[in-house]
Amino acid sequence: MPPQIQNAFENWSPAVPLALTLLLATIVYLRGWLYLRSRSVNFIPAWRAASFLIGAFLIWVALGSPLAALDEELLTVHMIQHLLLMTLAPPLILLGAPVMPFLHGLPRRFMQSVLSPLLRWSPARWLGRVLSQPAVCWLAAAAALVGWHIPAAFTLALQSEPWHVVEHACFLGSGFLFWWPVVQPWPSVPRWPRWSRWSMLLYLFLATLPCDILSAFLAFCDRVVYTVYLSTPNHFAVSSLKDQQCAGALMWTCVTFVYLLAAAILTTRLLSARRSRENEMLQSDLPATLPTRRNSQPIEA
Repeated sequence: MPPQIQNAFENWSPAVPLALTLLLATIVYLRGWLYLRSRSVNFIPAWRAASFLIGAFLIWVALGSPLAALDEELLTVHMIQHLLLMTLAPPLILLGAPVMPFLHGLPRRFMQSVLSPLLRWSPARWLGRVLSQPAVCWLAAAAALVGWHIPAAFTLALQSEPWHVVEHACFLGSGFLFWWPVVQPWPSVPRWPRWSRWSMLLYLFLATLPCDILSAFLAFCDRVVYTVYLSTPNHFAVSSLKDQQCAGALMWTCVTFVYLLAAAILTTRLLSARRSRENEMLQSDLPATLPTRRNSQPIEA
């Protein structure tokens, strides 16, 4: 085993609370998914369940695996964590349509005594409506991305464990908010007109701009932006400037690819839905029988 990897395993301490939380969430989800499958009610395909499991696993990789032991040595590793928490794990989990499986996977008594009153509580419903607005989701993700990459905030999170936890929570939470209007996890119903679904393409394009600016700044800057990495031990024999350039290039590549893929899938679905509606309109306008010549039988449509 390379000494760098061995050192990561030596410095790694399992994040037991995180692992237990993810394990519990997975058990509840699978319990609800199996219940729905056995009843054949709103059946969620197996690929959605697999998507949820992969997303939960990526959260563990970012925060609980030996990878987390290297974020104080390499900015590239820190950037991988951010990308996993904001760009990859949230859409995969939302594609798993987690709402209904969780509702059916939680204990019935907990649902009736705690969750149901909370969901009917007016302030909670108002907060949910506000947080589901695309503009709010976009601004939250942009603010988390830019705010935590300010050198002072970045250094604070790297040197303080409580603030490090807050940073990761902000990235993960803003990631869920950002992807919610794009994925629209079942059984959510959009509150805006159907035509505005096309505006999600602009939504994704505009989201690339803060990422592109930040990644370009990191990749082409001729000085080390986060000077805290100059004083931390580095077992990879990579200069801090090269590490910074690699982190910027990784961010630009990953975000561009994921957002383009999401835009392509969304465009395909919208065009397919439009074609289906056009076919339905043509069939509804088509008469049951076509006009025929005299003394001839009607021709069935």
